[in-house]
Amino acid sequence: MKRRLALTAALSALTLFATACTGGGSSSTSGDGGTLEFLTGTAVDSPLYVQYQELVKKFEADNSGVKVNLVPSSTDHEGDLKVRLASGNIPDIWMTHGWSLLRYGKFLMPLQNEPWAKDLAPALKPAMLGPNGELYAMPVDTDIAGILYNADVLAEAGFQPDDIKTWDDFNRAATAIKAKGKTPIYAAGKDQWPTGLFVDWIAPGIFSDAELKNMQQGTFVEGSYTKVLDTVAGFRDKGLLNKDYSSATTDNVARALAEGKTGFSFLMNFVATSAFEYKQDAKIGFMPVPTASGAAPYLISGEKNALGIHKDTKNAKAAKDLVAFLAQPENLTKLAKASGSAPGLTNATSDLGGLQASYDTYVKPGTVPTVPYFDRVYMPNGAWDTIVKTTDAVVTKQSSVADSVGKVKSDFANLTAQAK
Repeated sequence: MKRRLALTAALSALTLFATACTGGGSSSTSGDGGTLEFLTGTAVDSPLYVQYQELVKKFEADNSGVKVNLVPSSTDHEGDLKVRLASGNIPDIWMTHGWSLLRYGKFLMPLQNEPWAKDLAPALKPAMLGPNGELYAMPVDTDIAGILYNADVLAEAGFQPDDIKTWDDFNRAATAIKAKGKTPIYAAGKDQWPTGLFVDWIAPGIFSDAELKNMQQGTFVEGSYTKVLDTVAGFRDKGLLNKDYSSATTDNVARALAEGKTGFSFLMNFVATSAFEYKQDAKIGFMPVPTASGAAPYLISGEKNALGIHKDTKNAKAAKDLVAFLAQPENLTKLAKASGSAPGLTNATSDLGGLQASYDTYVKPGTVPTVPYFDRVYMPNGAWDTIVKTTDAVVTKQSSVADSVGKVKSDFANLTAQAK
């Protein structure tokens, strides 16, 4: 199935323009009916968006007078939201991409008293619950991620996932993959945001606990951040990244994994779900992220596809009814499967398809440690754009590691000061 990111962006732009022209996203009609604008945060032809379409069609059939305007993501869901919130043109429902509590809480309706809230997955509670039990979004999934891999490509190079514990191990495996004529690491430079995941994936295994505490308290640890970008620069200098990095999309990554043209990807599991659409029997999994120190490899966990409701929506009942409908176990099971993740509520069933073996190996036993997304916990609000641009500048040699770290350090200080 061919992806159409240009179409996605165009559809998003047209929808946003139309919404602005009609006076805002928060429902045009009060009462039980009206139109709900739902920013899904996912591409127009992604498995998750297709599943949203099917379920919304059923919801509309069962709720006469309610129309749901599904909005696919552009290449910058976060940026779109920032503009919408600043302008007051706020959608009724939006995907909070890991920030329902810390960034969007003041815009969102508290949902902790909704019937489905009692089933919140324990792994999500530290990230999603406020100090008094506030919950601002319904989690479609529990985001558990590692490094995606193609098992056949690894095996051809003489490696198994469990052979890779450190970044030295990883580089040896990647070099062996390159020697077989394959692309070791496929990255989506055109989509921009995936490049920032190099930092989210690598940093937890480089920073010490004491350094992470310093970061949380507002002190930037330059030495360890430099090591993170040095690791990325090493991938570049060894020729481990795809040659079409700057024009590649997440869909290109999915296809490369499916077709056995690449060994690794630093992306979430939705890319594997898309890859299975290209080749259902592809041997794709996720593995724990290596460390620099020889400590235990880890997985990344947190909030991803969670749905929040604008606190001032004029269609509160319809919005809550839609979210409750999506939270029904049979519906949430379908949505979570489409995202390639375990459900965000415990009463739904985990059905990860081709990724189930990885989940059973690394997640279910509870022996592999999990760490939060680095930018969400240890960087100030607003730093993501800087992380993405400076990492991309290293990959493309538009900036040295030192200059990129300097930019991150400067923005870290400024954003930390603004937050006080």
